[in-house]
Amino acid sequence: MQTDFDILIIGGGLVGASLACALRHSTLRIGVIEAVPLAASTQPSYDDRNLALAYGSKRIFESIGAWNEIAPDAAPIERIHVSDRGHFGATRLAAADAGLPALGYTVASRALGVALLKILEGAKTIEWICPAPMQDIRLTAGSAAVTVRHAGADKTLTARLVVAADGAHSAVRKALGIGAERTEYKQTAIATNVTAGLPHRNTAYERFTDTGPLALLPLRGEHHCGVVWSANEEEIGTMLGWSDAEFLSRLQDRFGDRLGTFRRAGKRASYPLALTRVKEQVRARLALIGNAAHTVHPVAGQGFNLGLRDVAALAEILMDAVHAGTDIGDLGALQRYAAWRRRDNQIIATFTNGLIRVFSNDIFPLTFARNAGLVAVDLVPGLKRRFIRVTSGLAGRLPRLARGLPL
Repeated sequence: MQTDFDILIIGGGLVGASLACALRHSTLRIGVIEAVPLAASTQPSYDDRNLALAYGSKRIFESIGAWNEIAPDAAPIERIHVSDRGHFGATRLAAADAGLPALGYTVASRALGVALLKILEGAKTIEWICPAPMQDIRLTAGSAAVTVRHAGADKTLTARLVVAADGAHSAVRKALGIGAERTEYKQTAIATNVTAGLPHRNTAYERFTDTGPLALLPLRGEHHCGVVWSANEEEIGTMLGWSDAEFLSRLQDRFGDRLGTFRRAGKRASYPLALTRVKEQVRARLALIGNAAHTVHPVAGQGFNLGLRDVAALAEILMDAVHAGTDIGDLGALQRYAAWRRRDNQIIATFTNGLIRVFSNDIFPLTFARNAGLVAVDLVPGLKRRFIRVTSGLAGRLPRLARGLPL
């Protein structure tokens, strides 16, 4: 059956754009449907939040030819210091512990979005349809049909495969009645940047406190750090209303003086936190990726990396189908993608959810056990290497792109 496109990606945010980037050299005709105009300044996911890219994610971007555009805005994370405020436990991770040049990299969402859009500008096989909010979607045996509102009129586009990359509140998921189990953490994260009195030395900090986890990420510029501060949702209004001086004082109290005195704070943004698991990640003619398929707590910085591994796995499955001359929208092929991603999704969801549950409980036996666990990871080399491989996106069955291989 002749269709307008081979693939329609719904959502041109970081994950959707990354998939388009990964497939841009293929023979596939790709359309990207986005509800907002095509510009980094208007795309909601291209905001000022700082992302911790795992080392495995850096490999994926290298493999798809995007890292050279991203690298000038990325700061290496060479060490990670994990601690439990007011308790004895601590773990210190270093890239050298796993024989890596870096554990990961920090890059602003906006800078990453600008880099991806620049790469996609000259891609002849990719067409952007935007601004074009989705109105309806229908899946049939031979094709998918997506109706959008574009240029003042409804327009229906057909494809062999639709990829939903439209975020945690996915319109595609809702339109098709795909259920999702959502667990509210009753926490909200505040994201901002600060200037520290001492150089960060490319060290990231994850500090668990009685009000939620607090992460400081090294940025370009030795005194600049990104902050992700999770707190109970009823406290967020007060925290956002603090003056910069009050915010820095409270942050100092929560974090301590390892980076000297915090001197300057940037604009603060907030976003609610939840764990989401979808009931179906694929149907015939449909695949879900990124936050449309799963969301996790930002502790340990795993969310975007999980979505990027969706991109790498799906791109591999699709290109294998192209090389074999089979249907890219066939349910069997898409089920292989879903099965491949299931274990990684479960591990990261369990890991991040477990951290939040364990470190939010101050019952003495649990407090002692979690701090003993931090010390064990710090002292046992094999345990430390395993921990690094999981958090760096290098564990389990890796897609070709994550191994530095072409599709």
